[in-house]
Amino acid sequence: MIHVYAREVGSPIGPLVLTATEIGICGIEFGTWVDSLPSLEKWCRKTCGEFQLLLAPQGVSPHLDKAEQQLEAYFRGDSRLFDLDLDLRGTSFQVGVWQALTRIPYGETRSYKDIAGQVGSPKAVRAVGGANNRNPIPIIVPCHRVIGAGGQLVGYGGGLSIKTFLLQHEGLSTP
Repeated sequence: MIHVYAREVGSPIGPLVLTATEIGICGIEFGTWVDSLPSLEKWCRKTCGEFQLLLAPQGVSPHLDKAEQQLEAYFRGDSRLFDLDLDLRGTSFQVGVWQALTRIPYGETRSYKDIAGQVGSPKAVRAVGGANNRNPIPIIVPCHRVIGAGGQLVGYGGGLSIKTFLLQHEGLSTP
C-alpha cells in the first residue's frame, strides 16, 4: 500500500494542495483540499494502485515540509530553484517531458517544439503538449514556462490568469 500525504497551503494564486509519497513530491492541485479530493483520489487510484490518502500536518512528511518552505520562498521572490525529491508517475515519455521542464531556467520560456527536440522526438510536439497538460506537479515542474511557437500563452491547468501571474512573477512580460 502506498501512503500519499496531502497538505493544503496558501499562496498568492490561491490555495494549493501538495501531495507526497515516501519517495517525494507527487502532486500539486490548484484549489482547496475539499475541492481537490475527488481528483486526488482518481489520480491515486490510477497511478498508485492500493493507496491511503492522509492529511499531513507539519512534521509528518519531510517532503511536504520542504516543498511548502520552498514554495513560500519562491512566491516571496527569495528563491528561483526547487531542490526537492520528486515521485513522477506517468509513461516514460511523460516523465521525460516533465524532467525536461525542470531544466527550463527561472524567467525563461520554451516552446513545445523546443521540448520535443530536447526529449529526442522533434516531431512529437502534440504529444509534448499532452504530457505538459498532464504534469502532476505544476510550479515545481514549471509547465507554465512552456508557450506556443509564436510566443502566445496557451492552456494551463490552473487557468491562463495563474500562468500569467507565474510568468510575470518570474519577470517575463506576457502578451
